[in-house]
Amino acid sequence: MTDKHKHHWWILIILALAQFMVVLDTSVVNVALPAVQRAFGMSQTSLQWIVTAYTLTFGGFLLFGGRAADLFGRRRLFMIGAVLFGIASLVDGLAQSGTMLIGLRAAQGLAAALMSPAALSIVLVTYKEGHERNTALSVWGAVASGGAAAGVLLGGIITEYWGWRWNFFVNVPVAAAVLYAAWRLVPAHESEERHNDLDLPGAISITAAMMLLVYGLVEAPSHGWTAGSTLGYLGGAVALLIFFIANELRSEHPLVPFNIFRIRNITGSNLTMMPIMAGMFSTFFFTSLYVQGMLRYSPVKTGLSFLVIPFAIAISATQIPRLIKKTGYKPILMVAPLVVALALYLLAHVPLHGSYVHDLLPGFILMGLGMGATFVPITIAATSGVSGRESGLASGLLNTSQQVGGALGLAILAGVSASSATRFAKHAAHPGALTPVEAALHGYHAAFYVASGFMVGAAIIATIVLQQKGRQGVAQEDAAVAPVHAG
Repeated sequence: MTDKHKHHWWILIILALAQFMVVLDTSVVNVALPAVQRAFGMSQTSLQWIVTAYTLTFGGFLLFGGRAADLFGRRRLFMIGAVLFGIASLVDGLAQSGTMLIGLRAAQGLAAALMSPAALSIVLVTYKEGHERNTALSVWGAVASGGAAAGVLLGGIITEYWGWRWNFFVNVPVAAAVLYAAWRLVPAHESEERHNDLDLPGAISITAAMMLLVYGLVEAPSHGWTAGSTLGYLGGAVALLIFFIANELRSEHPLVPFNIFRIRNITGSNLTMMPIMAGMFSTFFFTSLYVQGMLRYSPVKTGLSFLVIPFAIAISATQIPRLIKKTGYKPILMVAPLVVALALYLLAHVPLHGSYVHDLLPGFILMGLGMGATFVPITIAATSGVSGRESGLASGLLNTSQQVGGALGLAILAGVSASSATRFAKHAAHPGALTPVEAALHGYHAAFYVASGFMVGAAIIATIVLQQKGRQGVAQEDAAVAPVHAG
């Protein structure tokens, strides 16, 4: 580590706090959703968009944010993102309608997309590759995976005692503190590229493609999968994706130089991340609705019920670097998603009048252990063999896989849940005897089963695609990325 990074542990704390805030805002509103629904009279489908709008713009603009950090300076983009995130959070809390809140959540996601990849990029260039970086990334991974669970706890406390609007207001002083600390401690970074041409057509097309895809998936259950509107949204997404690929291939300075995918573990880790996040994001959404709507937990009790998850994550994530040092990251990524799959399978059997200790606690513990063991090695795999000049791009790709996977997963599983609940109620043995709550629970079960399947798929991808990293693996990765650096 160089002398200019003598405050590196403080830098890691600052960056981890910023990432914690960004990830927290994905789940902190879950517990507040019933209160928001009552305040604005929103439907279940509209309510989902309070979560989806944030994750969608976050994921859609991450490649833009990551590449912009490489071109214009990591600290500069990080600080711009922090300022915008604080402002967006303030205005979120002042929203006067459900539609207004959804739009502002989208703006908040855009700010997060500027801040998050720049933060991870700073971590990558601050710590040298190997055990030192692995230790730093274990902290990062614990924060990234624990933030979602902690968000449910904090959201419950804030919603019950301060009101749902304070879930957004609390970000303002945190963003201000992060901004000040970054200005004082994080070293300034100038672009290592010989140009500053940002691929705006590529950024706009891939973002619009993701938005149309997710919107089409969200609306399909109510409009019908073969409806003209559904086919129009999905067809538009495919057309924009084709345009994006064509644009990247002919652009002199593409948003995503496809040569980076010659590093097999970057490709494999991003493919593995998407189904993992598709399953995880939905867990907090459906479980929060279950414990409040069916077990009748208060917001605070709901938050406290999730507290075991970040504790389990912390235990798992802090031990993983030592295991990686002995076994490498591939064996862990072959097993850890299966632990999460088992947790989701258990949650797929929660009864209408369940108990916390018997029906939720075992699944929550397994969930936390599996999440902590998954995020650290997958972050290491996704950032190994990448030079400093493309650290922002690698960070943006990983974060994009997270957020797009989460947004797509929530859209798919919400559709599965709604369709399953409707079908179950329609085919009940005694029409009218089935309550809406019982039908909704059946829908939750179906969503958890599908989410468990996502995790099994992630383990299969890791087994087939990822390569065990050794001396030969490093040489292969460096050789693969060389054509990118030569440009």
